[in-house]
Amino acid sequence: MKKKDKLKHKAWIITVDMGYGHQRASYPLRHLAKDGIIAANNYPGITEKDKSAWANSRKSYEFISRFKKVPFLGEKTFEIYDRLQSIPKFYPRRDLSKPNLQLKGIYNMIKKFDWGKHLIDKLDKDPLPMIHTFFVTAFMAEIHGYSGEIYCLATDTDISRTWAPLNPTRSKINYFAPNSRVAERLKLYGVRPNKIYVTGFPLPDENVGENLKVVKQDLGRRLINLDSKKIYLSQYQKTIVRHIGENNLKKNPTRPLTITFAVGGAGAQRELGREIIISLTREILAGKVNINLVAGVHPQVNNFFHQAIKEAGLNRKLNQGVKVIFTKSKPEYFKRFNRILKTTDILWTKPSELSFYCALGIPIVMAPPIGSQEIFNRQWLQSIGAGINQEDPRYTNEWLLDWIDSGWLAEAAMQGFLEAPKYGTYNIEKIIFHQSGQAKRVKTVLQY
Repeated sequence: MKKKDKLKHKAWIITVDMGYGHQRASYPLRHLAKDGIIAANNYPGITEKDKSAWANSRKSYEFISRFKKVPFLGEKTFEIYDRLQSIPKFYPRRDLSKPNLQLKGIYNMIKKFDWGKHLIDKLDKDPLPMIHTFFVTAFMAEIHGYSGEIYCLATDTDISRTWAPLNPTRSKINYFAPNSRVAERLKLYGVRPNKIYVTGFPLPDENVGENLKVVKQDLGRRLINLDSKKIYLSQYQKTIVRHIGENNLKKNPTRPLTITFAVGGAGAQRELGREIIISLTREILAGKVNINLVAGVHPQVNNFFHQAIKEAGLNRKLNQGVKVIFTKSKPEYFKRFNRILKTTDILWTKPSELSFYCALGIPIVMAPPIGSQEIFNRQWLQSIGAGINQEDPRYTNEWLLDWIDSGWLAEAAMQGFLEAPKYGTYNIEKIIFHQSGQAKRVKTVLQY
């Protein structure tokens, strides 16, 4: 593309600074963003009224996520909260367009307090295509009369009614569905089919590469680490070579088995990281296993992981056999995280938006889900064979290494690469600039 054309191909990329999911979805689209990615709850010049409204919303979410760990009371509180945003059963197919209480509350707040109007009016002076990774800001754009095209990118494998507009048949919002199930779900919620595109989830180009060059190279180095006895590799070598290329498939390991454990945006499940390194201490000391503990932007989680490393007697392996990934900003975190994924053999995390990263040929060991949408993400990973539920983390050194010996995780890596969508970033760019591309408007085919 010529430089002149690149300057024309710009959009407003709108996200929110709450957890990681919505910003992780926007990060691969940063090359399209005029004036950079905009966090609707934390942009230069935001009004105090809007800033306060967003802050209260974020604090409530993070408090409930952490409070869930409190015996009985925490679990009951989270259960009530989760019920408000729960995803109904898909079958039998039926009209699910009736708005829920949460959606009505969001619309009422936007209209009553002109929530988000300052930002929308500001951007409407240059009405570029506008991509939202959070439904609330997409609703703001429509309610406050944004004159350009509005797109909303769903960030899970299935979504609640809250993602669709209050009056879906009259809405101008277009949707990017990360898989066919989300597209079909939006239709049940009343969104018109001509407003839905099945694009796939946007993945970082630095991990995918042109014509999948990067992901194929990384997967070729990963498979031998996930199949120590070459059980899967010997049985399916021709198939593997056909999909990733003979030159990419390595016959011998180039690094120790490398596990990346990532906690969620609210810092939940940090204790699980400690249990993992305690169980694998002997293997880490022997140089057989490397661990990346992802603290993200949370200083408390960073401190917790460093203390856990000390307690496990692994200080001398810090930054060699065990690393803590911690940054002060989310863009820098995403940059570092994407870099370590290239040498990651297993991604251990709750089934969040990271579920889509199985498309990079990385098997997902799934920590317990938090919330309704993560339960559906887990089901999706299991259905395509790319994710496996964790066993008791205290015995990781037994069951995980058994999985390596059996080749089970190598199979999961290939399944993710073959079955999960990989062209989300490319498809989204093609659609918003009205170019021909791989993504098509929704069809009735289900992929779940």
